[in-house]
Amino acid sequence: MERVGVSASFHVGYIFLICILAFTAVEAWRPWPSNFNTTKAADISVANEFGSSKRYEGSSEFVHMRYHNGPVLTENITIHTIWYGNWDSKDKRIIKAFLLAMSDTNRSSKSSKSPSVGEWWRTVQLYTDQTGSNISKNILVGSEVNDRYYSHGKALTRLSIQAVIKSAVTALRHPLPIDPKTGLYLLLTSSDVAVQDFCRAVCGFHYFTFPSIVGYTLPYAWVGHSGTQCPDVCAYPFSIPAYMTGMQPFKSPNNNVGVDGMISVIAHELSELASNPLVNAWYAGQDPSAPTEIADLCEGIYGSGGGGSYTGQVLQDKGGASYNLNGLRRRFLVQWIWSPVLSACFGPNALDK
Repeated sequence: MERVGVSASFHVGYIFLICILAFTAVEAWRPWPSNFNTTKAADISVANEFGSSKRYEGSSEFVHMRYHNGPVLTENITIHTIWYGNWDSKDKRIIKAFLLAMSDTNRSSKSSKSPSVGEWWRTVQLYTDQTGSNISKNILVGSEVNDRYYSHGKALTRLSIQAVIKSAVTALRHPLPIDPKTGLYLLLTSSDVAVQDFCRAVCGFHYFTFPSIVGYTLPYAWVGHSGTQCPDVCAYPFSIPAYMTGMQPFKSPNNNVGVDGMISVIAHELSELASNPLVNAWYAGQDPSAPTEIADLCEGIYGSGGGGSYTGQVLQDKGGASYNLNGLRRRFLVQWIWSPVLSACFGPNALDK
C-alpha cells in the first residue's frame, strides 16, 4: 500500500490525488492459498519474489519482512464496530464472541483453553516500532453502531465506506468515539450489501480514513458477509472454489459458513491494522502500493505442515467441525500469522511449538 500524507488543510489537487489513491492503494485479501488462481500482476510479482514452492509454515530465506519506520499500535487497542445493513442476531453473536476472545488477551487468568485466540495474538505482539515497543496485548471491545437502514445504500464503493465511518463518528445520537491513536474501526457489511470488488477480488481490506472525507485519520478495516454472495470465494475452507478439485470443505465450528469464514478475514485485517496502520510500517515486497503484510504471507495456512492446497493439521470437535482456536465458549478457525522471530508462519496449535 502506498503511504498517503495527510494534513489539516487540503487544496483541490491534493484532494483529487487522494480520491484516485482510494481506488488503487488498498490491496484486499482472499482466504485461500496464494498460489491458487494467481491472476493479478501484484500477486504474480510476489510469487516470483518469494518462490512458489516455498513451504509456507516453515522458515524461508525468500521472505524479507521489513520495517519501514512507520507507527504500530503499541498502546491499548480499542475496536469500534459498525454493523452495516440487516444483521441477524445469531451472526452478530458469533463475531462478538471472537472480538471478546481477543479482548481476553489482557487478562491475567486463563479463561480460554489452549490453543486460544489470545495466544494467536501473541505472534502479532512480536512486531515493534522504532523505539522497540511491541504491539499492545491489551485489546478492548469498544462502542458499536447499527446502521440497519443502509444510510449509504446497498452498494458501497471504497470511498463510500469512508462516508459510512464518517456517519458513525458524527451521528447526533450515540456516535462512535473519535480515537485516532488507539482506536480501530471495524466496518462489517451484511450479506445483502454489495461492495466494490467484493467476491471478485475482495473479501476484506484495511486502510485509514482521509481527513478530507471523515475529518480524521482513523485506521479501519472492512469485511463483507459472503454467506449468500460468494462463500466459495471468501469462506474458504468451509466452502471450496470449483477449480480446487479433490478438496472437501471443512465443517464450520459455529455451523455458519459465511460468518465462520468472516472470522478469519477479520483476524487477518486486525493483525495487519495493528502492525501497519498507516501502511508504512511492517510489510514485505518491493512495491509499497501493494504490500505483502504479516497475514498475507500465511494465507490458507491453519496448522502445522500447511502449504499449497493443504491447510495444515487442525483440530476437530466431536461433531467433526474443524477449528484451531478456542474462544469464550466458542471455537474458531483462523489463519496463521508470519512470525518475525521464526521467519515462518505460526499459530498456537502448532505441533512443534
